[in-house]
Amino acid sequence: MPTKDEIQDLVQHTFGTWRRQELWKSPLLVKDAEGVYFYDAEGRRYIDFSSQLMCSNLGHKNPAIIEAIVKQAERLPYAAPGFITEAAMRAVEALRTVLPEGLEKMFFSTSGTEANEAALKLARQSKAPNYKVLSRYRSYHGATAASISFTGDPRRILAERARCTIEGVRFAPDAYCYRCPFGLEYPSCEVQCGRYLDYMIQEEGNVAAIIVEPVVGTNGRIVPPPEYFPLVREICDRHGVLLIADEVMSGWFRTGKAFAVEHWGVVPDILTTAKGCTGAYVPAGVTATTQEVAGFFEQETFDHGHTYAYHPLVLSAIPAAVREYEKLMASGLPQRVAAHLKTRLYELAEKHISVGDVRGLGHFWALELVKNRATREPFNTKADKFGKVPLITGQVAAKAMEQGVYIAAWYDNLIVAPPLIITEAEVDEAMQALDAALQVADQSAVETDFPFSKSSEFGAA
Repeated sequence: MPTKDEIQDLVQHTFGTWRRQELWKSPLLVKDAEGVYFYDAEGRRYIDFSSQLMCSNLGHKNPAIIEAIVKQAERLPYAAPGFITEAAMRAVEALRTVLPEGLEKMFFSTSGTEANEAALKLARQSKAPNYKVLSRYRSYHGATAASISFTGDPRRILAERARCTIEGVRFAPDAYCYRCPFGLEYPSCEVQCGRYLDYMIQEEGNVAAIIVEPVVGTNGRIVPPPEYFPLVREICDRHGVLLIADEVMSGWFRTGKAFAVEHWGVVPDILTTAKGCTGAYVPAGVTATTQEVAGFFEQETFDHGHTYAYHPLVLSAIPAAVREYEKLMASGLPQRVAAHLKTRLYELAEKHISVGDVRGLGHFWALELVKNRATREPFNTKADKFGKVPLITGQVAAKAMEQGVYIAAWYDNLIVAPPLIITEAEVDEAMQALDAALQVADQSAVETDFPFSKSSEFGAA
């Protein structure tokens, strides 16, 4: 087992992501993982209640995916993207069985960031001279200069200060019913957050595309009202604007459907995905388009590519993962546990005055923590994320780790996104730890009789 000095030596020679380096001092050494658990160097077990970075959808050590990767490594570990491989052929065939009908042509990369980068080029080239992209404030779309530019969360602000962003991005109001940007209540709001996009397109001019996470990921598992996406699709069609669905986090049955946008019966012009498409066993990114978008590039250059595009080792995991998802969903386990997870989260919120809102779908939920349920006053704001203000969500997550449960935390919410293979008993085990951890936030919250919100249910029973 590595010593503390050896771990510190590694830390001194590596950059910790998305943090001040003074906070990258004592990371946990992970030695093993299996099923819904991972283990530290001392053999302590943790429930992976956020699927690492919301990507280990099939859990750890799935033998079918491992076998597919090993066989590909033995046969052909790499070929330049100018060649065709059997791995690419099988990946395309598998993806066509799960992608929304109408998405036919694909580009393969190695991350969600790269998938969105490709989507931007596809949109701007095919819609030139229109070039603007509309995004939303509570969004995350990637880490490169382009993808961070149409990210709404605090990471974009830091990138802008460093002059590491591109021009031509505008931000729209979120479909965030718990904190409606228009101060309205659903359904009397008439979905103004969607209708405002029509106004923006007309007033901005030169709009090429709108990019959305169908269910917002890191920034809150925000589920839009049922009218939202049909309205956005209609607005895009009327103005000749492309609709890009970022399904990097919300895809791969995390919300109960293969892709979250299917809940609203809408097909985007471009769909991007990554993370769960291989179960995170190898790094894959996929950018899929309609034939209408693809047709533009028959006579025009697709000005994009990189060394690891269409990497056969990466692509080998996709068909295996698709088969594993099919078997898992046919078993009924995810559907059954999703209902149990929802019930248990509501029960948890009933007990803790610091839980302001519970929202989500399937295995993709947010607990938004607030100082005061009645006023919805937050403990922390966007500006606190990369400042030096202690985050209540971070403290709760740390307490949960002490209890043997890993849960990812953002500045205002906890990310409940367990692997789809989790059982009711394992959910209950995690809930017991969260119950204890949330007492940390309760101690700083204001006692009120105001109930917690179920904002994603929009008044439904």
